[in-house]
Amino acid sequence: MAARNKARKRAFQILFEADQRGADVQSVLADWMRHARTDPRQPPVNEYTLELVEGYADHIKRIDELISTYSVDWELDRMPVVDRNILRLAAYELIWVDDTPDAVAIDEAVQLAKEFSTDDSPAFVNGLLGRLKDLKPSLRREAG
Repeated sequence: MAARNKARKRAFQILFEADQRGADVQSVLADWMRHARTDPRQPPVNEYTLELVEGYADHIKRIDELISTYSVDWELDRMPVVDRNILRLAAYELIWVDDTPDAVAIDEAVQLAKEFSTDDSPAFVNGLLGRLKDLKPSLRREAG
C-alpha cells in the first residue's frame, strides 16, 4: 500500500499546484507527466495518481458542491488551500473509487492533513469526510 500512499500524495500535490496557479488540473497533470519523461530526477506519475487526478477532474463540480454543502461554517474559497485539496481528492476516492475502503480513504486524507496542514486540519478533514461517508449511498445515487 505504500505505492498508493505515494500516489495519493502526488495527486494531492497536483491538485494543490493547480489550485495555487489557478490552472486546469489536467494541464498541471500533463506538465508533471512531461517533466517525468524529460527529467530523470523526477519520478513518473503512476497509474493510480493518474486515476485520482482524472477522476477528480471528471467530478470537479459535484465534489466542490459536496464540500461546500457539508462543511459547517466554511466556504470552499475561504478554506485553507491544503485542506480544500485534500478534501477534493479524498471525496473523489471515497465516493467514486470502489476498490478503496472508506476507512482507508479517510485515514489517508487525515494523514495528509497532519503532514501538510494546520493542527486543526486533521479533525476538520476527518469530520467532513465522515459525514460524506455516512451520506455516500444517497450521494452516489445523486452523482449517477
